Amino acid sequence: MLTIERHQKILDLLKKRTIVKMKELVEELDASESTIRRDLTDLEGEKKLKRIHGGATLLQKKLDEPSIAEKTVKNSHEKKRIAEEAATFIEDGDCIFLDAGTSTVEMIPFLKGKDIVVVTNGLTNIALLADLNITTHVIGGYVKAGTKAFVGRNAIRTLETFRFDKAFLGVNGVSEYDGCTTPDPEEAFIKEHAIARSRQSYVLSDHSKFGEVSFSKFADLDEITLITSNVNEEITNSFRTITNLEVVSL
Repeated sequence: MLTIERHQKILDLLKKRTIVKMKELVEELDASESTIRRDLTDLEGEKKLKRIHGGATLLQKKLDEPSIAEKTVKNSHEKKRIAEEAATFIEDGDCIFLDAGTSTVEMIPFLKGKDIVVVTNGLTNIALLADLNITTHVIGGYVKAGTKAFVGRNAIRTLETFRFDKAFLGVNGVSEYDGCTTPDPEEAFIKEHAIARSRQSYVLSDHSKFGEVSFSKFADLDEITLITSNVNEEITNSFRTITNLEVVSL
């Protein structure tokens, strides 16, 4: 089979299955692992797919935005470990911004007993923070159905009145060249304003976000500290040159 034919077959399989494993490609294309690896590398370079451990997956579309329910079940153990690490950066007396998102909400149990003030745009965060008797301010605005985030003009106006020691933010895509991105421009605007009003900003990202690019950029990598889990050595070394990187073990 010619290279161009293998490439097309790989893309066709991805369209049907979203994720394909190396073993499946070897069997269906009757090619060696080394040949398939080269094919995947070439196609990733052409931005037609994303390589993952043991195979490949489709790149997410720029406007794709999973709901809270969909994101909660994805990489949940990984997100909890990242959230636990993120919480270690919070000290008594801090005023923090806590973003809406499934990674940031996982931080809340680890805030128990801390003498802090939290400002949030996450509807899901409010009751959990109140249950821990943490002083909490909500920025207002209107609530997005999918992500349960407060956004809009009134949210920005309220956010502009606060100043933070630290901000903790979720992300949909992390790219060496495109920085930190999210599908919705209004949520990106909230994140950007929070970063501008914070002494230190932390972005929580599980491994699946690396190499992805969403529609709206909210930060360059040199503006933030990136907290993630074990990623491959090549990615780790590459990102360490352009951002503060905290890597947790699983």
